[in-house]
Amino acid sequence: MFFAEMARGTTKGMYTIRKFFDFSASHQLDHLPAGHQCKRLHGHNYQVELVLRSSTLDQRGFVVDYGDLADFGEFLKQTFDHRHLNQVVDFPTTAENLARFLYDWAEARWSQVAAVRVSETPKTWAEYSKEVY
Repeated sequence: MFFAEMARGTTKGMYTIRKFFDFSASHQLDHLPAGHQCKRLHGHNYQVELVLRSSTLDQRGFVVDYGDLADFGEFLKQTFDHRHLNQVVDFPTTAENLARFLYDWAEARWSQVAAVRVSETPKTWAEYSKEVY
């Protein structure tokens, strides 16, 4: 029964996969008031979580093959790793804005993208998705 449902795409639930990536970069939030700690030049060891969701699996039994997501990691490495983010993008480099930027990049490649989460510290996460809560 399980495999027949999979083949017909008649399961009622959703499959979710997640993959973590990281990069290190500096930035400063110039638009903040004087004295705000994030206005100063500083850096983070960013963690990025790419979340993909689908009600069906492909012919191999995947939402998306994890190996296919290597392009996302390569984009992060080539574009952001060991760079000053203010020189890379033309928007305030908040975690929220980075999550949206990375979501749009990933969604253009994989329609199953459900969310992107960006962490600047182990205790903070910003997430962008098109889901309405």
